[in-house]
Amino acid sequence: MEFKEKLLASHLAFEERIDFSDPVHQTRLESLKTFEEMGFPSRKDEAWKYTSLNALVRQDYALFPKKESTIQLKKVKKYFLYEIDTYKVVFIDGVYSPFLSDTTHDGLDVCLMSAALSKAKYRKLIDTYFNKITNKDDSLTALNTSYTQEGAYVYIPKSVVAEKPIEIIHFSTGKEKALWLQPRNLIVIDQNAQVQILERHQSLKDHNIVTNSVTEIYAHQDTFVDYYKIQNDLNTASLIDNTYISQEKKSNVRVHTFSLGGKLIRNNLNFFLKGQHCHSTLKGVTLLEDQQHVDHYTLVDHASPNCESHQDYKGVFSEGSKGVFNGKIHVDQIAQKTNAFQQNNNILLDDKAMVNTKPQLEIFADDVKCSHGCTVGQLNEEALFYLRSRGIPKKEAKALMTYAFANNVLESVELPILKKRINKLIAKKLGVNLGFDL
Repeated sequence: MEFKEKLLASHLAFEERIDFSDPVHQTRLESLKTFEEMGFPSRKDEAWKYTSLNALVRQDYALFPKKESTIQLKKVKKYFLYEIDTYKVVFIDGVYSPFLSDTTHDGLDVCLMSAALSKAKYRKLIDTYFNKITNKDDSLTALNTSYTQEGAYVYIPKSVVAEKPIEIIHFSTGKEKALWLQPRNLIVIDQNAQVQILERHQSLKDHNIVTNSVTEIYAHQDTFVDYYKIQNDLNTASLIDNTYISQEKKSNVRVHTFSLGGKLIRNNLNFFLKGQHCHSTLKGVTLLEDQQHVDHYTLVDHASPNCESHQDYKGVFSEGSKGVFNGKIHVDQIAQKTNAFQQNNNILLDDKAMVNTKPQLEIFADDVKCSHGCTVGQLNEEALFYLRSRGIPKKEAKALMTYAFANNVLESVELPILKKRINKLIAKKLGVNLGFDL
């Protein structure tokens, strides 16, 4: 049986686990029909021209963990922001872990998607927001929607500033030889509210795991959302991340994506600017080796005037790794006074490394300021010679130049402890001690 057929056949077993009266049951069935008609994307699809899922979907995966797993805190503590207090929503092999989590309903909601789907007090919010801004023609989003059950649910009420960052972390233990997970997150930030969120998917053992994740973020008027994605997984783990963000008047949403490890990572990041004076920031650092593959696919839809967006992605590729950047800025006819920037810069450290980059502008307004660009090159030999002439070994000199290349992205990280962590991760990936406090 092909994996697609298994997904379709297993949906009956999935439905036995849920309540038919829940508010999204019909949406699940409609999404399953969409996936059945479309199947998995292929290279024939323009958006997937440089990334193939064939190797992934040829394998067989468990869809439901056979038993709950437990993990000792000391074994996973390093993956948390343990230096500061945070809210936590933690899953182990797709199953919620109350022991590792720290949820709340005190002034804001940080809890489970399954709870939000099953309790009447959340019904209005679910009816208003669930699956409203997703791409209905995206087969992988439809697949996730058809199996929607678990994930994180976050609601920040009007004028509330979340006192602590929120961590959404998925661990996989390797107890299943191959596992396919489909978490679903719904995040609603009401007017004049603020929040910081960190998302991470982490394998604890070498095994074939694919995570097909979907996140919806609704940023209302005058909100501030600071979202971080940490992707530093084992070489047997793959991630397909679909994030949809709706912004209303004067909202500010920033997403930083750090892709530092994993077999195949596809980041689909979609911004919809629906009110005036919105600010959107999309930044990323990619540092790959071996045969790792990362594909950043971005869309910023300027549907209102007087908005700004800023995209800046840096990539460093060594050995046989491959990177893809496919970014699009769309400016509607009514979106006058738009200021949109898009840049993708890449460094190839080895001859076998490869990058495909395609920045795009679609502009239907007259009074705009839009720019895009991309570069693919190598480390500057003259600068490298200069550093070595000052007594810096070649390896450390390359590391310094690489670090400087990505630093402008790191500078905008608001969480000091996270910035320090990312700096140390990059130094470790480069295999050097840079000689100063990172």
